[in-house]
Amino acid sequence: MSSASLNPSSATRPAERRRTIVATTIGNGLEFFDFTVYGFLALTIGKLFFPTFTPYGQLLLTVAGFGVGFIMRPLGGIVIGAYADRAGRKKAMTLTIFLMALGCAVIALTPTYAQIGVAAPVLIVVARLIQGFSAGGEVGASTTLLVEHATPTDRGYMASWQFASQGLGILMGAVVVGGLTVSLSPEAMSSWGWRVPFVIGMLIAPVGMYIRRHLHESLEVLPDAQRTDRPSSLSVVCREHGRTVLAATLTIVGGTVAAYVVAFYMPTYAIRELGMAPPVALLGAALTGLISFGLAPFVGKWSDKVGRKPLIVWSRVALAIVIYPCFLWLINSPTPAVLLTVVGILSVGLVIQTVPGITMLPEMFPKAVRASGMSLVYSVGVALFGGFSPFIGTWLVNATGSKLAPAWYLIVMTLVSLVGLIWLKDHTGRDIDAPGAHNAR
Repeated sequence: MSSASLNPSSATRPAERRRTIVATTIGNGLEFFDFTVYGFLALTIGKLFFPTFTPYGQLLLTVAGFGVGFIMRPLGGIVIGAYADRAGRKKAMTLTIFLMALGCAVIALTPTYAQIGVAAPVLIVVARLIQGFSAGGEVGASTTLLVEHATPTDRGYMASWQFASQGLGILMGAVVVGGLTVSLSPEAMSSWGWRVPFVIGMLIAPVGMYIRRHLHESLEVLPDAQRTDRPSSLSVVCREHGRTVLAATLTIVGGTVAAYVVAFYMPTYAIRELGMAPPVALLGAALTGLISFGLAPFVGKWSDKVGRKPLIVWSRVALAIVIYPCFLWLINSPTPAVLLTVVGILSVGLVIQTVPGITMLPEMFPKAVRASGMSLVYSVGVALFGGFSPFIGTWLVNATGSKLAPAWYLIVMTLVSLVGLIWLKDHTGRDIDAPGAHNAR
């Protein structure tokens, strides 16, 4: 564990922290744009790559393809998290943006099923696996970097920019896809328009790499970090912090399910189940991104004052209470105004619970294995529950015949996730690098 020591030059330097916020937000926003536009194009991709199935089958397979990207997240979190703990946060974050762009390139250039047959959906799945591997390491490395550039009194604010950047990526993705949907004919959209967001994602990789090269590294890599006989960070995390990993993974479930239902499933749900026009549904997703980007820093500051746990508990209880009436109202009055109101309400609850949640994760682990621990917990939680939420929601509606089924799923996951908080320590305001701060419990 002696291989990682605190680099003191950045934690108290406001200019350095501002530069870190800007660079991380832009880079992470670009990555989430790349990863999420697939979800906004689910209906179009389903028709082009799964044409032999029924419309329901096309949608189910496409949202499953969205979820497939999450299967690789735990592996990406383990591999890239360990790399970040050995080689530094900057190198890991540069690697993730390259991999994400590679996945975008594969999707952008893959011929359709009509052109090459079954090889087409296979290539799409491969691309999503690459993107999932990248995303699995991205969140852990970037959140860890932000937390390590903070002081004990503003870690919530610094970490909040990770979630704000996710909102920025969602906003950009919804705006680009929505703009294409409005400006192009359905034929042009199916022919080539759907590829444009992936081409953009491929081309912006050099921008992200340039920005990240100018970040200040928060991990001082000492010579013994390169020793081959050094225990792997994953083994250390599991052996010394196994209980924390299990509790934190359970805790993250509520936030990640809410995020992927509200931000990514809602547009498909509004179009397919409620008959709304695609631009209206994408406007709802854009609203979620805007609220996440604008509100996250204020929630981060709030969590620095009142603590992480109180915000998570009360926001999840409130969210569980309003989910059912929100879905019921939307089903009975499927108008653009109601959709935007419901999405706005759920998005506020999402931000209030997720920002302190994502701040708690890196606070749980010592610096030498922080990126590995954070990446493992987040990627496993997202892979098992969040990423497949659109798939589960689609399947539940068809299996039960009830348009309220996704609401019940979200309520159950929100309440179950509160159990994990019982075993987690709230480190708000404490020095997370002090001796004994992370003694095994």
